[in-house]
Amino acid sequence: MADCIFCKIIAGEIPSAKVYEDDDMLAFRDINPQAKVHVLVVPKSHFATLAEMNDAQAELVKKCMKKIPQIASSLGLSDGYRLIVNQGEAAGQTVHHLHIHILGGQNMGEKML
Repeated sequence: MADCIFCKIIAGEIPSAKVYEDDDMLAFRDINPQAKVHVLVVPKSHFATLAEMNDAQAELVKKCMKKIPQIASSLGLSDGYRLIVNQGEAAGQTVHHLHIHILGGQNMGEKML
């Protein structure tokens, strides 16, 4: 999508602090971190929510989820981390391109955020 900030980051039009990239996904540091470590994992195919994804995009999400433990380990998150996928504006989704937040580097506690 031409107006999607994550698509522009994926295309290299906007710089990011990349922590991982392959043919299917990009992981980069959030510019407004909510934890000591806050990385976004973004499939390279544009779709806003899980409800919108097709079968090929579902495979991309699967690949992302399988890669996240390796990304988390490379970030030093051996004590644990939290994953968040916001779905829609009421859930706090501000960029309408599916993305998975990896949060860690501190005690996250028992609360949701």
